[in-house]
Amino acid sequence: MRILAIHGVGHADAKTDWQPGWRQAVADGLRAWNPSAAPELEFLVYDPLFESQPLDTPLVVGALARLVKSGLFFGIGDRLTGRRGLGDSLQAVRWTAGMVAQWVALDGLRLQLRNLLAAKVRAFAPDAIIAHSLGSLIAYDTFRRDEVANPQGALIAGRTFLSFGSQIGNAAVRATFGGRIEALEGNRFWWHLFNREDDVFTAPLALPSEQRFRQIDTFFDIDGMADHDGAHYLAHPQTLATVWQDLASSMARGRRAAGAGAAISKPTRISPPRLGTARKSLRTRPRARALLVGIAEYADPSNTLEGPVNDVFGVSATLQELGFDADDIRVVLNERATTAGIRERLKWLLEDAHPGDQLVFFFAGHGAQIPGYGRDAEVDRVDECLVPYDFDWSAGHAILDDEFAALYSQLPYEAQFTAILDCCHSGGIARAGGVRARGLVPPDDIRHRSLRWDRQTQMWLPRKILAENNNATAGKRPGLRSARDRNLWTGKSGSVRRLGRGTSLWLPTDRQYRRAKDAAGHRGPYIPTLLEACREGELAYEYRHGVTSHGAFTHALCGALRDAARDPRRSKRPLTYANLITEATRRVALVVSEPQHPQLQCAALRRNEPVPGIA
Repeated sequence: MRILAIHGVGHADAKTDWQPGWRQAVADGLRAWNPSAAPELEFLVYDPLFESQPLDTPLVVGALARLVKSGLFFGIGDRLTGRRGLGDSLQAVRWTAGMVAQWVALDGLRLQLRNLLAAKVRAFAPDAIIAHSLGSLIAYDTFRRDEVANPQGALIAGRTFLSFGSQIGNAAVRATFGGRIEALEGNRFWWHLFNREDDVFTAPLALPSEQRFRQIDTFFDIDGMADHDGAHYLAHPQTLATVWQDLASSMARGRRAAGAGAAISKPTRISPPRLGTARKSLRTRPRARALLVGIAEYADPSNTLEGPVNDVFGVSATLQELGFDADDIRVVLNERATTAGIRERLKWLLEDAHPGDQLVFFFAGHGAQIPGYGRDAEVDRVDECLVPYDFDWSAGHAILDDEFAALYSQLPYEAQFTAILDCCHSGGIARAGGVRARGLVPPDDIRHRSLRWDRQTQMWLPRKILAENNNATAGKRPGLRSARDRNLWTGKSGSVRRLGRGTSLWLPTDRQYRRAKDAAGHRGPYIPTLLEACREGELAYEYRHGVTSHGAFTHALCGALRDAARDPRRSKRPLTYANLITEATRRVALVVSEPQHPQLQCAALRRNEPVPGIA
């Protein structure tokens, strides 16, 4: 069996003995299942291409700043702000963050790497390609682009692909692929090894409805290291039980076919392994399921609300009237709705989604905005977030769009994901009729992070970078031509990372975005249908229905849905999302005297689609 190995970052000057370790791990893995296995390994050498490229060009420096800002390289910002010159600082990270920054920023370099790998595959004709870290980015970029451009004779056709210690699924680099990762359609099988302890920006990967893909959890923890070592991945017991067993079996099948006189060409096309498809075949029809979160009682008693638990039961009843089965609706309330609890249940809701699935996420509770830090520990944006029970004004105890988008952006386009958010993010203790608004006021030390003292006006003003972001972000996304669209996606200041928008997956310009998604053969990240209680800057109020408290928006929305479902004319006049938000707005205005305008944010084609369960 021929195997092409592609290393990751840091090998040129940090570790010179990695190849023997890889050879031993591969040989041991295959021989555990086939004692006579004698794999032939060759390695792709690509470091000279990076070494020949400058690190201090504006494009590379800008890309490195974005990677640091995203948290992809924690601590590297400190190494770039010392007393040494910029060139010396960049050289210090050349074989880590510098290589990834070059790969992200330099189109010409990526083209050279694709050509290099393509030539190697054609010359060596491997049965399998194993790629670590940055090498997995190079491999995926090459194989996916090649499939789109040459569907009849793709390089990856019939070959096994193994990615490990990989950052393919990380939002900070996913934008390079147009914000979405598509399957490799012609490969024999794609294995993806993931270690949650790996500190070198690795990420789990979920592919929409793909049967020739499987992620394997390969946990290991090396004392004093970043848990990124390639040989540890290759020698892991889970890798042995899955990847090496599969490849050893394919070798045996290939020999039997050759012994029978079959004409064998490299690579031999072999049926995908059964364990990669067995869990998929259990699903034979689309499903409808929902996650409902309601937090009325927070750890801080001063943040207590009255209506969220009632809202959850109201939404559950409405969904069941629309055809959802009670067994497919999960509810988490109050002290159980911690950050970890909500994250775990969001994965249950959104992972393994298939075309035709109807998925609903509902949140009733507080919302907030927290300062988002960029390079040099400077606040350069504001992050909208949902406030869990254990919220403490840090990103670690909040539900931000970055992690939310990592789940929903990979959904199949044919699935329907609706997020209903009855909260606000402006913050405020204003009351309507004695009932609390669903937004938190930041503590003064948190608020101070986004302010600066203006000597001329003798006033506290927003930090300059926040005020300037409006011009910097305008028009970055296709379709954001009008002020209304820009406000809806990035807020009036242009510096708000809003929930459900996936702005961390955007590229700097329309042209770059279009080129990236066209090359990768997709339509961009999945866009959820968002039903929000109010506009930016407004408050979401609670409403007393007699003596029972509800969110005004949730109560109006459920009422409109139930009335439409019971309308005898529903088959001829189905309720669309656009009509639903209009009717909810009308009903909210009847009970809330303060400005509160519910809004719909979704792909343009969704606006006039019927709400599922109504027609």
